[in-house]
Amino acid sequence: MNNDLGLLNRLNKPAGPVDVVLDTDTYNEIDDQYALSYLVKSGDKLHLKAVYAAPFFNEKSTGPEDGMEKSYQEILHILTLLEKEEYKERVYKGSAGYLPDEQTPVESAAARHLTELAMEYTPEKPLYVVAIGAITNVASALLMRPEIKERMVLVWLGGNSLEWPDNKEFNLFQDVAAARVVFGCGVALVQLPCMGVVSSFTTGAGELEMFLRGKNKLCDYLVDYTEKEGALGSKNSCWTRVIWDVTAVAWLLDESFMEDKLIPSPIPQYDHHYSFDPTRHFIRYVYHINRDNLFEDLFRKLAES
Repeated sequence: MNNDLGLLNRLNKPAGPVDVVLDTDTYNEIDDQYALSYLVKSGDKLHLKAVYAAPFFNEKSTGPEDGMEKSYQEILHILTLLEKEEYKERVYKGSAGYLPDEQTPVESAAARHLTELAMEYTPEKPLYVVAIGAITNVASALLMRPEIKERMVLVWLGGNSLEWPDNKEFNLFQDVAAARVVFGCGVALVQLPCMGVVSSFTTGAGELEMFLRGKNKLCDYLVDYTEKEGALGSKNSCWTRVIWDVTAVAWLLDESFMEDKLIPSPIPQYDHHYSFDPTRHFIRYVYHINRDNLFEDLFRKLAES
């Protein structure tokens, strides 16, 4: 299976403009708002076809469905700040819960839309799916219509690095069954691991005030929200905040933003560790973020009117 040339070709970074959908638990953190804004502001290379609201459950929601609904509303809010009202018709609600097992999809407007949209693409010209939350919507679509795996490339920020002592990362931890589907089905997968890799993509109040404050309504919202969350989440006055979701969008944009390699697809286990089989199909694994290069591009685009 390692010799699937079509899969290997799809795992190469695209050379020109591509069509993209974004799957996001936007209300969960502050970084999703940056990622959505960055994607929209990169319209010369990334053509946004849809945005899917993903479920999440933590102190900001009463359950996965509530998290998805709040994310749906936050997506619309960010599009208003971006003055992209026309994109609102491309926003779809995702699943109300997580996969019950590795064979049963969760019905949602987002999953159904992805099954239909992906069929419009080909193995030679795939649809790019950037996912920055629990992978339930995407896994459900792959279970509903397995043939779409050859017509899409999944770029997922999920799991921790292979060297990290555990795999208790929020996006993967919420729906291990869905993660096992996407790591196991043979879809072209680009993994951006959180702790140990993209956890280096942090910023603080000084940078935000210098590069974003006063540039536009979107920037002021992002700065205010990030500073509020940063202060609440740290006991230190010199806090930094990780906004790692941006890196998943950035993988599609520029070779200078990160380093990656091909590895046999690891197997996420229910005990929150990886296991390994060297005969499995390849995925592309990001192992380093060139933090300064990416922040320069991010801040420049966000500050544009």
